[in-house]
Amino acid sequence: MGLPIDKIAVLGGGGVIGSGFAVNFAWKNMPVVIYDISAAALETARTRVSGALSYLAAQGVISPADAQAALGRITYTTDVAKAVKDAGFIQEAVLEQYAVKKELLALVDRHASPTAIFASSTSGLLISEIARDSQHPERCVGAHPYNPPYLIPLIEVAKGEKTSDETAVRTLELYRSIGKEPILLQKEALGFIANRLQIALYREVVEIVKRGICSVEDVDKALCFGPGLRFALMGANMIFQLAAGPYGIKGALHHMGPSAEMWLADMADWKKFPEGWGDQAQEGVNAAMANRPADQGRTTEEIAKWRDSRLIELLRILKKI
Repeated sequence: MGLPIDKIAVLGGGGVIGSGFAVNFAWKNMPVVIYDISAAALETARTRVSGALSYLAAQGVISPADAQAALGRITYTTDVAKAVKDAGFIQEAVLEQYAVKKELLALVDRHASPTAIFASSTSGLLISEIARDSQHPERCVGAHPYNPPYLIPLIEVAKGEKTSDETAVRTLELYRSIGKEPILLQKEALGFIANRLQIALYREVVEIVKRGICSVEDVDKALCFGPGLRFALMGANMIFQLAAGPYGIKGALHHMGPSAEMWLADMADWKKFPEGWGDQAQEGVNAAMANRPADQGRTTEEIAKWRDSRLIELLRILKKI
């Protein structure tokens, strides 16, 4: 058994993901030390942490007193050794580059307990490669959140080639203890699970618009007001289970199989985004933003605030907040 997890070190806390993780841990009564490379980065972390906790209080998720208490559980440092000292769990959220993560892990090996769990917030790099030169690869896991990490429950925990079962189990238990919905990758995969699903869907989004079937705005509406509503409540397999009533998923696939296979044959299978798609997508998104109801936001910043407030409503329905 490793150290008891009663102190969390967040490495790279000045970023959106690192500061978001710190908010989540501190909100759930866990002492947190935020590390980053400079005083300026730490000031950014303080601003983000304070802003997120104030927002949660304003939305009635926590009380103002609880927000202040959470702030009091967070300390800041530019000293890696100080950050990881006595920490049972180390949440890494630095730049998405193997070299940067490996360099930081070497410092963790030098200064942290050998049993402290090192959880990398990588969004798609392989934890086996990150931990390849580590003295303690058995304590390293991938731990990919979704943004904002203090709201979205999903955490994808990926075992590397040498990750111990104990490390995986303790990581899952920790995330569950702060209200997350962790899932475990028994085998590593580039992009983990959710990002692979998301990019596969997005490829067909691009294909539909490039073929002239509909606009950027309408393809987003099709997803949001159709399957997106169901996806907020259940996954694809459960959706098919309900589709055929008493016949279940097996009956649904048998019934729709011939038609679905025709669609599959007609769908995109390209491996690189079409030339010029970025410009076309931006033009379409700009038009869609201009057409939004004013109370739902018409700038990126306004829409993000609207999104987060609606996420909170949805999470309350799902009893996840």
